[in-house]
Amino acid sequence: MAGLDKIIARIQAESEEAAARTLEAAKAEAETILQNAREEAAAECAAIGRKAEQAATNILDRGHSAAELKKRQRILAEKQVLIGRIIGEAKQQLKNMPQEAYFENIVKLAVKASQNGKGTILFSKADLDRLPENFADTLNAALVAGGKEGAALTVSSETRDIDGGFVLTYGGIEENCSFDALFDSAHEMLQDKVQEILFGTV
Repeated sequence: MAGLDKIIARIQAESEEAAARTLEAAKAEAETILQNAREEAAAECAAIGRKAEQAATNILDRGHSAAELKKRQRILAEKQVLIGRIIGEAKQQLKNMPQEAYFENIVKLAVKASQNGKGTILFSKADLDRLPENFADTLNAALVAGGKEGAALTVSSETRDIDGGFVLTYGGIEENCSFDALFDSAHEMLQDKVQEILFGTV
């Protein structure tokens, strides 16, 4: 029995030692796994932090760009309003010129717009009623002086619904030379000119 007890005791001791070694190995492996998990978690947190920081930077950059764009659009809109107002005021000043200067400009515009040959010039009722004396003679003399060969314009007793300027007719075809039509046709050119004068750029 004594020999059997010794064998059992030795087996028990060896089992306890093996169990202890297994436990230590398991503890070491668990610690390694835990440490790796900590390192991976730290790396992941750092990566998330960098991504979040970059995302925040991108958001700020986009916000700054959007603000700059809105600012430029606002400035451009204000410029357009100012340019439009100046062009409108220029047209109104042309319409409201003193009578003598007004019809001098009408003659100059008619010389530019007229064709060689005979035609008719029509005004608004307000302008027709205040035509200077001998206006037709003055106009036709200016046409000849302006080199318009064979050009002659007859002042019509008919009127047109226009606010300043005139309408020319040649062979039943009308050319609208009212101030509104002239300013509309030259709108882009006038915008560029006013912008250059005001802001130095086009």
